[in-house]
Amino acid sequence: MEIDLYALERLLKKRLDEIELIVAGTGYLTKTVIGVGTVLLDNRGEVDLLTAKQQVTFEKFIKPLLETPPQPE
Repeated sequence: MEIDLYALERLLKKRLDEIELIVAGTGYLTKTVIGVGTVLLDNRGEVDLLTAKQQVTFEKFIKPLLETPPQPE
């Protein structure tokens, strides 16, 4: 999967409420998901550079949010 870095940056800056909603009740922390997203941005979207745990976080939270359009503001 090629990651749209603009969409990822927008997710991390403007869609924090959606991240909080998808993380709620999972035992994961919102800041963990944001951290993994930041690592992806820093590495130009190279998912292969993530650790195994980071890849799970990406697959579980970030990828689904990137595949859905943002909620209307």
